[in-house]
Amino acid sequence: MRTLLQLDFPYDGPFGDEMASAMAELAESIAREPGFLWKIWTENPDSCEAGGIYLFEDESSARAYLNKHTARLKEFGVPKVNGKVFQVNEALSAIDHGPV
Repeated sequence: MRTLLQLDFPYDGPFGDEMASAMAELAESIAREPGFLWKIWTENPDSCEAGGIYLFEDESSARAYLNKHTARLKEFGVPKVNGKVFQVNEALSAIDHGPV
C-alpha cells in the first residue's frame, strides 16, 4: 500500500532559490531511494522550518528512508526531526485529485 511520509525540522536556511541550488544534489539522491515515488519540498522562513511530504510504494520503504534521513539530518546538526507515516487511501485521494 502506498505510504506518505511527512517530515519537518528546524532549519535556518537558505530558502527559496538559494535552497534549490544548495539542495539539488540531495534532491537527486532522494529521487533514487528504493520505493520512492515523489516528494514535495516544504519550507517556512518565518518559523525557520523545512521538510517535505514524500510518497513511497510501501511502508517499509518509507520507514527505511525516515531512519536514513533522520540520521543524516542529525549529522548536519539538526537536533529534532519530526516524522509521521500514513497509509494512503487511494480511492478517496483519487476523488480529490491526489497525485497517487
